[in-house]
Amino acid sequence: MGEARLVRFVAAPGSHVAPDVGRKLPGRGLWVAADRASVDIAVRKNLFARAARMTLTPPADLADQVATLLHRRLLAALGLARKAGDLTSGFERVLGAVSSGKAAFLVEAEDGAADGRRKLLAAGRRSSSPPRLIGLFSSEELGLALGGETVIHTAFLAGRGADRWTDDVERISGFRPLFPERWREEP
Repeated sequence: MGEARLVRFVAAPGSHVAPDVGRKLPGRGLWVAADRASVDIAVRKNLFARAARMTLTPPADLADQVATLLHRRLLAALGLARKAGDLTSGFERVLGAVSSGKAAFLVEAEDGAADGRRKLLAAGRRSSSPPRLIGLFSSEELGLALGGETVIHTAFLAGRGADRWTDDVERISGFRPLFPERWREEP
């Protein structure tokens, strides 16, 4: 299993375990598979203490902490991608990117209307390179991250930025679904 599917933890002051989703904190890394079940088992069996060969006390909600940190990290990366020109927003521009196969990810607000999403997904299915669907964020969260009031439709254009973003998408998928379950039931 490569690093892309792992979460790094470090021993924090006070004998605690801290998630290091950015993989930059000092100290010896303690690596766990990037999914809720693996982190919960590591907490329950205190595998961190065994791996670090020291007394460590992991918090019971460590998996939730990881999910929250990854969520924030993905939003922050969207903001950086917008500044780098790797994102496009607005229905018509996103439709163009999806139809032409230039979109690696279709990022839809979880509270957006089904009609626009359905049209974009249909265009993606007709595309030579269909984008992956992400529905982790509210329109308000997307708006704050991208500098708009509310954002419903965004496309992360294919390229190096999207490739780097993919690692965090893969990691968060082990902690929460990439889009709401109700979207599967939409016609």
